[in-house]
Amino acid sequence: MRCVIARFPFDLVKSEVEHMMKGVAPEPAVGACVAIGRRTYPVKQVGQVITRQDRRDFTADEVTRALTRLGFTCRSVPAEPAGPVPGSLL
Repeated sequence: MRCVIARFPFDLVKSEVEHMMKGVAPEPAVGACVAIGRRTYPVKQVGQVITRQDRRDFTADEVTRALTRLGFTCRSVPAEPAGPVPGSLL
């Protein structure tokens, strides 16, 4: 499937994306994420691997649109609080 990420055209295939991400350790999932196999990756990490571009060159929305069109499940993961929530019983 042809898609444009950071003004550059890419011909992406779902199986090729899965192959490129094989063996890549997922970073902590915060914000927009994609499920590839049994792992959840931040879409910016996947975008960097599949385009070989710096993460600052494209948006998470561009990569999310491309991955969704390929058939991957993308979702948003909220950031976890850094410490205990005030008023909690912990």
